[in-house]
Amino acid sequence: MEIAEHLFRHESGRLVAALTRVFGVHNLALAEDVVQDALCRALEVWKFQGAPENPSAWLLQTARNRALDVVRRERNARKFDPEIGWLLESEWTLKPAMDEALDAAAIGDDQLRMMFSCCHPGLKEEAQVGLILHLLCGFSVGDVAAAFLDKPAATQRRLSRAKERLARSGKLFALGSPAALRERLPAVRRALYLLFNQGYHGANAEAAIQLDLCQEAMRLAALLVDHPVAGDPVSHALAALMCLHAARLPARVNAAGELTGLFDQDRSLWDGGLIAEGRRLLEQSATGDELSEFHLEAAIAAVHADARKAEDTCWREIVLLYDRLMDMHRSPVVALNRAIAVAQSEGPEQGLAAIRAIDGGERLKEYPFYFAALGELERRCGRVDLAREHLRSAIAVARSPMERKYLEGRMP
Repeated sequence: MEIAEHLFRHESGRLVAALTRVFGVHNLALAEDVVQDALCRALEVWKFQGAPENPSAWLLQTARNRALDVVRRERNARKFDPEIGWLLESEWTLKPAMDEALDAAAIGDDQLRMMFSCCHPGLKEEAQVGLILHLLCGFSVGDVAAAFLDKPAATQRRLSRAKERLARSGKLFALGSPAALRERLPAVRRALYLLFNQGYHGANAEAAIQLDLCQEAMRLAALLVDHPVAGDPVSHALAALMCLHAARLPARVNAAGELTGLFDQDRSLWDGGLIAEGRRLLEQSATGDELSEFHLEAAIAAVHADARKAEDTCWREIVLLYDRLMDMHRSPVVALNRAIAVAQSEGPEQGLAAIRAIDGGERLKEYPFYFAALGELERRCGRVDLAREHLRSAIAVARSPMERKYLEGRMP
């Protein structure tokens, strides 16, 4: 059933978050089991009866009924969430408490709580993103491993350790504490940024892009934007960046599913609605005093969106934005992107000089698009043999068959 995978991923995260709020974070595994039971039940029933008119409501009701059964069976042997556990002790209050916990507004808050809980300062960045993928986006261990090009066994161990750390925290993150929320907010935004980039630039073996990752990152970013404290100008800038980049996705692969570079994309395929939403969010992000990396990256994406054709791009403006980004976050990848913009603005020789001047450039030796940029600029300078040498180096470190095929197609 084609509907199942997308729906189950979306609903799984919502339900796990809501039931963890009821059962307590120490019973996270129990919440996952109840949701898994509901999903399995859906597969059994829908196989013969077809999907219901409102699949989300069906899953919600099934999960609610399973959760009620679990509470009735285990309330004498298991401790649930201390804040609402007492409401689960009596039939008079059990159903109303469960209905309230599974209300649409409450589920949104629970997803936020879970997101901030996943970004516990005691967890490494990769574990934070892995938990968000697994718990909030409904990705299996195998899916998470594939997203990070890791082995399932290693991913399983990492997720298990992260869940244990989460369970020891005793409770989900309290959204009512603005100071604590602001303390974790940068980590949450960073995790969502990495999640989106993993989908947009991911080196997946079977697809040039991973649309599900991009969509889930955008969905969770929207929760941040709508929150009275988390929805600050920086969160708006992050959401703007995602919209402006996601707008290009329809043109990022051709009809054969192969990668298409920015300069070769059919810009008529870019999503005008997402571009408009990105611009709106970017304008709202300018209301505060803080200038973040997300503001600058979104501004660069907006300049690209303004150009009907690649040759109409205001590359000088992009170089200036990269200069400011370099002042804020001096990384080899940012420097490489700036060098490419310099090449477009001032010529290939100046672009090559900017690449050679990158501080820490040796860290790019495993990045295929470093060699691809060198090859393209050497080709434009007329040094075809050097261009081919660089392209061969890029192909050698390609991270997926899709990247390799794209790079082979650039060979002069």
